[in-house]
Amino acid sequence: MIAVLGIDPGMRKAGYALLSTDGTVCARGIEPIEALFSSMAAVLEQHRVEVLAIGAGTNATRITASLAPLGLPVYLVDERETTLHARRLYYAENPARGIQRFLPEGLRLPPRPIDDYAAEIIARRWLDQHGGKTAQPS
Repeated sequence: MIAVLGIDPGMRKAGYALLSTDGTVCARGIEPIEALFSSMAAVLEQHRVEVLAIGAGTNATRITASLAPLGLPVYLVDERETTLHARRLYYAENPARGIQRFLPEGLRLPPRPIDDYAAEIIARRWLDQHGGKTAQPS
């Protein structure tokens, strides 16, 4: 079974989400950029990862270069609207409570950073594009 590690790169932090081909989330988190390589190396020690799917936006070039020593195929994935989709995914798993539940969806702000959910969206996009099959990176 292929596992894809989605990364949502930012300037100070990056979200990550590890998905199996059936879409199960095996791990997720948010790390400071300085700790990303060591954290991803630790994830690789615990899980069989075959592909890195990195959001092709902010800081993607730097993150791609810093994770190259992991020795995995790297794919850049379009990350347009991942924040919007990540917010929906977050609230699907963590329904709004209190006064937040009365606000329209577009006005709700999660109580924590959701970079890990954005990374999940990036990993799911890679799985959708590649059908869960490994191929040569482009």
